[in-house]
Amino acid sequence: MVIILAAMNTQTQSTRQHILDTGYQLVVTKGFSNVGLSQLLQHAKVPKGSFYHYFKSKEQFGEALIKDYFNDYQDKLQALLGHERTPALQRLQSYWQLWLDCDADVCGAQKCLVVKLSAEVADLSEPMRMALLQGAKRIIATIAECIEAGNRDGSVKVSNSDQTAQLLYNLWLGASLMSKLTQDKNALNLAMQTTDNILAGKLDNSGQ
Repeated sequence: MVIILAAMNTQTQSTRQHILDTGYQLVVTKGFSNVGLSQLLQHAKVPKGSFYHYFKSKEQFGEALIKDYFNDYQDKLQALLGHERTPALQRLQSYWQLWLDCDADVCGAQKCLVVKLSAEVADLSEPMRMALLQGAKRIIATIAECIEAGNRDGSVKVSNSDQTAQLLYNLWLGASLMSKLTQDKNALNLAMQTTDNILAGKLDNSGQ
């Protein structure tokens, strides 16, 4: 009986995750509002009843999608920035380079959901807005921890790790949005240059 229940639970989680994974690929390409429930079900190859078994509404699905995205993102970020044998500055530079590469389509569909959804859902859904905000705060806190580690190992020179992490995250979000408008990497390359200067203590947190 225990084995049967465990197998049923695994299948349930697998179906839910499949819907979320399929939804991510659609939403990150088309946006949340442009993805209809019928389109999602068709791509996921699941009946409508299965969707409503896991999610009471499209809004709840969107909230779950964002939380799932950030949980996965945070795991990968921790693996990258938490590698203590590597100087913190090198870890941070690797993270920003991955961001640049992904925005330049090197990573295929692994796009930043924050960039894609923030403006769209901020006034559309309070639960989705809060899920985005809380997820972004977790990322910023992890970046701040790595910056502080850099201060300790001497590879980074900033006076306020928390403020610098917030500044850099904002900088890269803005650069990602601008790169979508210009269809080039100039804004992202400038963000990389500015990031290097800030972490080296050549610019203060106001960009001076």
